[in-house]
Amino acid sequence: MSIFQYHRYTRTGVASLGAVLLAACGGGGNAPDHVSAVAPAASLTAPTTALAGDTGTQAGSSALLSLKPANPLTPAPPLGLPAPIGSTLTTLQLINKSTFPQYNVPLTFGQVFAPGAFPAASGLVGVYAGAQLPLQVNIKARHADGSVRHAVITAVLPLMAAGQNGTLALNAAAAPAPAGATGPGSLLASGFDSTVKLTVAGQLYAASAAQLLQSTAYQTWLSGPMVNEWQVSAPFKSAAGVNHPHLSARFAIRSYSGVNGKVRVDVTIENNWAYEPDPKNVTYDAEVLINGKSIYNIAALNHYHHARWRKVFWPGLEPAVHIKHDIAYLIASQAVPNYDRSLTIAPAALTAMKASWDAAKPGPMGMAMVDKYMPATGGRPDIGLNHAWGAMYLLSMDERAKEVTVGLSDLSGSWPMHYRDRNTGQPVSIADYPYVRDIRISSDSYNRTTGKWEDLPACTTVGQCATPYTPDTAHHPSFSYLPYLVTGDTYHLDELNFWANWNLINQNPGYRKFATGLVKSHQVRGQAWALRSLTQAAYIAPDDHPMKAYFSKIIDNNVDWYTATFVTANSNQLGFIDNSGFAAVAYPGPGGPKTGMAPWQDDFFTASVGQAYELGFTKVKPLLDWKARFPVGRMTAPGYCWVDAAVYALSVRATETSPYFTTFGQAWQATFRGANNTDLVNSTGKRYIDQPCGSQLQADWRTQLDKDNKSNRMPWLAGEMTGYASSAEGFPSNMQPALAMAAGTGIPNARAAWDVFAKRSVKPDYTQRPQFAIVPR
Repeated sequence: MSIFQYHRYTRTGVASLGAVLLAACGGGGNAPDHVSAVAPAASLTAPTTALAGDTGTQAGSSALLSLKPANPLTPAPPLGLPAPIGSTLTTLQLINKSTFPQYNVPLTFGQVFAPGAFPAASGLVGVYAGAQLPLQVNIKARHADGSVRHAVITAVLPLMAAGQNGTLALNAAAAPAPAGATGPGSLLASGFDSTVKLTVAGQLYAASAAQLLQSTAYQTWLSGPMVNEWQVSAPFKSAAGVNHPHLSARFAIRSYSGVNGKVRVDVTIENNWAYEPDPKNVTYDAEVLINGKSIYNIAALNHYHHARWRKVFWPGLEPAVHIKHDIAYLIASQAVPNYDRSLTIAPAALTAMKASWDAAKPGPMGMAMVDKYMPATGGRPDIGLNHAWGAMYLLSMDERAKEVTVGLSDLSGSWPMHYRDRNTGQPVSIADYPYVRDIRISSDSYNRTTGKWEDLPACTTVGQCATPYTPDTAHHPSFSYLPYLVTGDTYHLDELNFWANWNLINQNPGYRKFATGLVKSHQVRGQAWALRSLTQAAYIAPDDHPMKAYFSKIIDNNVDWYTATFVTANSNQLGFIDNSGFAAVAYPGPGGPKTGMAPWQDDFFTASVGQAYELGFTKVKPLLDWKARFPVGRMTAPGYCWVDAAVYALSVRATETSPYFTTFGQAWQATFRGANNTDLVNSTGKRYIDQPCGSQLQADWRTQLDKDNKSNRMPWLAGEMTGYASSAEGFPSNMQPALAMAAGTGIPNARAAWDVFAKRSVKPDYTQRPQFAIVPR
C-alpha cells in the first residue's frame, strides 16, 4: 500500500480507503508567576463567607436609574498599559431580543481584561446611550501584576427600546469605596423560596433554598448594591429527615436590588459523591417550585451515576438581551487563541447548528451534537483548543452559537465522571488521595501509608450504572472554559474543574506519580487536551479558589517533567513527544513496527503548550521553543518536502531499536520509500522522492499513483498538502494551531514556516468548522 493511500482527500468527497483510515486513526481527532499561596475556600458547611474569588465590588452609583451624561470617550492605551480615567477598555453590544421595550433590565456577565489594562487601584464605569451607567464589578482573578484578569460585571439598563442594539462601553474610573457583603435576610423576609422535590421509588425527598439559607452556611458569589448571589447545597431529605445517600441539590440564588425584586434561581441536581458506597443510577420524578408555584417537572428521569444537571429559572420576566463581547479584545487579551478574524462564519452553518441543537431537544441527562462514545476516532467538531461551536461563537458572537456553546457546558454534567468530595465540596483531589483512581487495577490504588484503598467505589450490581456516555481524555472537548469566561456562572466553573481533574484521576496512580499529577501516560493527544484543560482551569479560576493553587501546582509539575525529559535531556533533535517509553512511537513504517509516530497528535500538544504560554504560564517557554522545532522543521528543513508536513504517520527511526533520526530530511526519506526501503514509484517508473517539492511534476506523479490504485480522486494540484488538505479537520488543519503558536516563539525559520503554510494551494473552508482557524499573533 502506498503512503498516499493514507492521505487522499477528494475535493468532492473522501476516497473510500482514505475515509476509513481517517476514521480509524482519530485525526481531527510550575505554578505560574501569577499564582501565590492560596487559602482554601470555605466549603458549604463552613461558616458563612464570601465564595472563592469575590475580591471586590464597585458601583458608580447606587441610584440605578440615575444616568449622568458621559464624557467624550477616550481611546484605551495599548494593551499592557493602565487605562487612563475615562478611556474605554472594551465594549459590548447589547441587543434587545424582545419586540417590546424593556425597563430596568438587569445584566450580569463575565469579562476578561488584558494584563495591566485594569489596575488593582482602579474602577470601572459604563457608558450606554450617551450617559454614564453604574456598574457593579466583582473581581475574581488578577494577573501577576495585580491588574484584573476576570470579573463578573452587573449593570441595570433603565430602558431598552424594542429591537434596540446598543453599545455598553467599559471605561476606566476611580477606584470605588469598599462595599460590605449583604445577606439574604431581606429576600427571605419577602417570602422567597425555591424547593426541589424528587419522588424516588415512591419516597418523597426535598431540598429548600430558603431553609438552607436560614439554617446552614451559605457562600457569597456576588456582592454589592446591584446584585447579590448566595449559594447553598445539601443532600435531599425525606419527610423523616433522612438524607438520600446519593442525591443532592445546589442552589445559586441571585437577587437584584431596586429592580422590582428580580431573582434568578440556578438549580443543580447531583448524583456524584466521590466515595459514597454502591454508586448507581437513580430514577425519579422531579418538580421545581418557586414561591410555592410549580415551574418545572420531569418524569422518570434516569439520573446517571456521577453526573449532574442544571436548570436556571426567573420567577418574573427573564431579561431578553443578547450580550456580544468584543472578540478583538478577547483575542488581544490572549484569553482565547488568535482565531482568524477575517473569516465570516457561514450563515447556513449557524442555521444548521441551531437546527441540530433544537432537534436534539437537550435536557437533563442529555447530550447534543457531541459523540456519546468519546473515544470514537476521526475528524469531528468537538476536538481542539475550543470546539467548533465555541469557535463559531467567538468569531460571530451569534446568539445561536452562544446558546449552543453555553448549553453544551450545561449538558457536560451528563457524563459519568463527576466526583465530588463530601469533605471539601470540591472535585476529589489527588493531593488528598494520591492513590485515587476511577477504577481499581490490581493493587495500584492501595495507599500503604494509610492502609486504605483509594479507588472510587464501583457499581455492585450489573446494569445499575449503565449510561450512554463514555468519556475519554484523548478526545474530551473544552466544554466550559468559554461559558464561564463570558457568563461568570459557577456551574461552568465547576464543570471546568471536574473535567480537568478527571484527566488526573482516570490514570494509574503510579503512572501519574501519585499526587504529582503527571499526564504523560495518556496518548500524546490525551496529554495535549489534558494540558489544555488544566491550564484553562488554572488561568480563569478565582484567585482564592482552592482548585487554582491545586491545578497550578500540577501544571508546574508537568512542565518540570517535560522540560527535564525533552528540553534538557534532548531525547530527540526533531522536537516530537515520544512519551518517554510509552507507546507514542507506535506506528509502523517502512522500517517495521514502532518506527513511526503521529505528527497530528504531536501538533495538538504543541498547540496546547502554546496556549499555556499565552495564558501566562511563562515557565513553559523553553518547552514551547523546543516543541516548535517539529512543525517548523517539517515546513522548512532541508531535505523535507513541506507538502508532506501533515502526513498521518512519520518515520522517525530506521528500526524499532534504532536511535531517532537527527534530521528532518532523514525522516522524510524514510517515510516516502516503499516497503523494505525500496523506492516508491508509480506506473511510470519514476520515484516520488525525485519530484520537485510543491511542483506540478509532484502533483502529476501523485495523480498517476491514484490512477494506478484505481482511485476516483480529483487530480492533485501543485502545492497541495498531504492529509485531507481541503478538510477543516484534516491533518494540515490539525497542524495549523501548532504552526501559529510556533510562529511567535522567535525560533529560527518559525515565521518562514508559517509563510510557506499560508501560501499552500489548497486550503479548507473554515467558515463552518473554524476550531483550527488560528493564526500567528
